[in-house]
Amino acid sequence: MEKALSKAQLVERSLMKKFRKSIWTKFILALKRYNLVEEGDKIAVCVSGGKDSMLLAKLFQLLKRISEVNFEVVYLSMNPGYNEANLNQIKNNAEMLEIPLTIFETNIFDSVVNIEKSPCYLCARMRRGYLYNEAKKLGCNKIALAHHNSDVIETTLMGMFYGAQIQAMPPKLWSKNFEGMELIRPLYFVSEEDIIAWKDYNELKFLQCACRFTEMSNLSEDEISPSARKNIKNLIKNLKKDIPEIENHIFKSIHNCQVDTMVGVKHNGKYYDFNEIFEANKPKKE
Repeated sequence: MEKALSKAQLVERSLMKKFRKSIWTKFILALKRYNLVEEGDKIAVCVSGGKDSMLLAKLFQLLKRISEVNFEVVYLSMNPGYNEANLNQIKNNAEMLEIPLTIFETNIFDSVVNIEKSPCYLCARMRRGYLYNEAKKLGCNKIALAHHNSDVIETTLMGMFYGAQIQAMPPKLWSKNFEGMELIRPLYFVSEEDIIAWKDYNELKFLQCACRFTEMSNLSEDEISPSARKNIKNLIKNLKKDIPEIENHIFKSIHNCQVDTMVGVKHNGKYYDFNEIFEANKPKKE
């Protein structure tokens, strides 16, 4: 009699079969196109406990098993001050999915809970710094974050509408504060819609926002504030009714930037205004 598959094995099977085209193939495409995983790498896959990072961890487990590239991977999870129930949910999910988490403690929630202006931004920056530091201690040269294709698209529009700049979310970047460390985004081509479909198909439940502010509020996450990202999500959703390919168009646009048409450009920290660009492009006399 054939032995029943474990939950972790069923989840892995779904990635290689039902979601092979929408998730696995796109994951591999990002790795190859942007050279995200290279020979000799030691990568810290950062696991927050949400659907995106848990998926990323599973994908790396499969990759490690079949890849011809020689690399090491650790699954790094930070406890920034979760309550006991949320922390246990992360641990239980990791155990169920057979992800060997390395958990370290910080007090980030205590540090930002009383910050009135942009607590989420400060929390995210602090988290990244701690993750870099812990990954470096473990001998890693890269950290992998679970930003997906929808994050890339939304961030591009948020920069224009809220930040008055055209700025994309790159698939990898060098750390400014931790020499030799890289940040990589292997879910760069994977949409949030497909991640949700994978989660629901496998009947998985992950953490949403579990910060101290959310815990203290009686309001739902949607009622706390009409955040910029939610506004952008709604805008894209409405525009998609008339322009079905709008997400793909926005994503392609950051790969096809016509710099010569820009009125101002910032490169390597230096700003070039239109007059400089215009004079630099002046036709030379023969």
